[in-house]
Amino acid sequence: MKAGDRVRLIGVPENLLDDEELKTKTLFQQCLGNVFRVEALEHPEGAPTPFVRLHVGHVRGKEPYMETIWVEPQYLEIVD
Repeated sequence: MKAGDRVRLIGVPENLLDDEELKTKTLFQQCLGNVFRVEALEHPEGAPTPFVRLHVGHVRGKEPYMETIWVEPQYLEIVD
């Protein structure tokens, strides 16, 4: 997986929560099944795997770059 690839979100990490401001779990659930372009792969210090950065604003009626998620590759599948 690399920047520019098209991927589908096929799962939601179990440890996600909603708080009053971010609603992270809800955003992931809204993204489930949708196709996105990989913006970047990021390797946070101490993380065992890279995280994939996706711009997902269009699922909430915004410009794509206005909402971003970072997700582990096992929750994504590459789309041809």
